This record gives sequence, C-alpha cells and structure tokens, in this order.
Amino acid sequence: MISIIIPVYFEDKNILKVLTELEKKVKTEHEILIVYDVDEDPTVKVVSKVYKVHKVVKLIKSFVGNGHGVVNAFKSGLKKARGKAVVVVMADLSDDLEKIDLMFEKIKSGYDIICGSRYMKGGQQIGGPRIKGFLSRMAGLTLHYLFRLPTHDPTNAFKMYKTETIKKIKIESDGGFEYNLELIVKAHKKKFKIAEIPAIWKDRTRGKSKFNLVKWLPKYIRWYLYFLTD
Repeated sequence: MISIIIPVYFEDKNILKVLTELEKKVKTEHEILIVYDVDEDPTVKVVSKVYKVHKVVKLIKSFVGNGHGVVNAFKSGLKKARGKAVVVVMADLSDDLEKIDLMFEKIKSGYDIICGSRYMKGGQQIGGPRIKGFLSRMAGLTLHYLFRLPTHDPTNAFKMYKTETIKKIKIESDGGFEYNLELIVKAHKKKFKIAEIPAIWKDRTRGKSKFNLVKWLPKYIRWYLYFLTD
C-alpha cells in the first residue's frame, strides 16, 4: 500500500479536486493522509463534510515539533503512515499524479527513493516564478552533472520514499520545502538507491503559494553546501 501525504494550509478551494484526481489516477491500494496545522483551517471542514468516515481519506492534525509548517506536516504524516511507501503530494494540483503507480513499481523493484523530475528528458515545469525555477534548476543540474547526485531535480517535493528507508534519515530542516533537498543528499550519502522519472509540474491556478524564496533560500544553500563539503 502507498501512503499519500498531503500537507495543507487553507486549501479548501483545491482539496476536493485533488482527492478526486487521486482516486481516478492512483490504482494501487493507498491511504490519503491530509495533515493540517490549525483547527481553524477551512480545509478540515470541507474534507470532514465529504469524507466524515472514510477508510482511505484521513485527517491528521500536525503533532510534531510546533505543529506548523510543511516539514512538521510531513513528519506527522510519516509517523501515521501504514504503507510500504510514502509519497508527498501538494494540494494545489501541481503534481503529476498519474505517475504515482509507476513510482511504486520502482520502489517494489528495489529502489529506496523515486524522484519526480521536472528537469530530465520528458519532464516539464509549467508556470511558477521565474527566479525560483531558475535557482531550482541550476541547483539540481549542477549537483547531478558535476557531483553525480542521481536526480536532475532534488528540490521537487514530489518524491516517493520506501517507508522503512526514510525513517532512517533524521530530518533537521525547520523551515519549509528545503527538507526535500536535505533528504535526497543525506540518502545519497548513505548509499540508498535513488531513481527518477520524468514528471510535469504545473503552477497552481487557485489560491496562493506558501513558498517564500527569501525566507527559505539560505536553508536550501545549507543543504547544497552540506552535499559538497560534509
């Protein structure tokens, strides 16, 4: 089974659409863990109304650390996950959901981490802030071509992890999405098996992104330098 973790923060306008798309596109047995920060989040009300008692869709209040932010949402979901593998999906419909079954097939074939890659052949990024995309692409391609990191796109949140593997990596990030880079560079140093598949990322059409480049860029740089120097 796959555990699909969806961190949410005021995604009430998107959440039902992404749940519908997951049910259409993911054929492998799965559970969906929607992890929220605060009880006032209207996402909780929307999901509860439609999925009040549901064997697949579950609401989890973030309970790790201070209970806020995408890192703690991921950790909370991971602690509750029952699947052989976990995959992180954004609630804004940006991820290539139909690739989840393929990711799981690769996990079953022996890989520890499967990266959805925007920057390999067949992958694509549609929309999004240009400076953010440029920095992400440059970080990924330099680590891949110059330092042999086995993915073109280490910063993408759309990754699948073998559950027993990911629990062996201590997550130190405390900001936001930089934990994706931290996990992949630490996994590579531990010689875990990493593969990638092409994925298409689309910028959200509703709601506002929670990504804060100025706030999180130094935290990305930390893990980029960790890979080069540690």
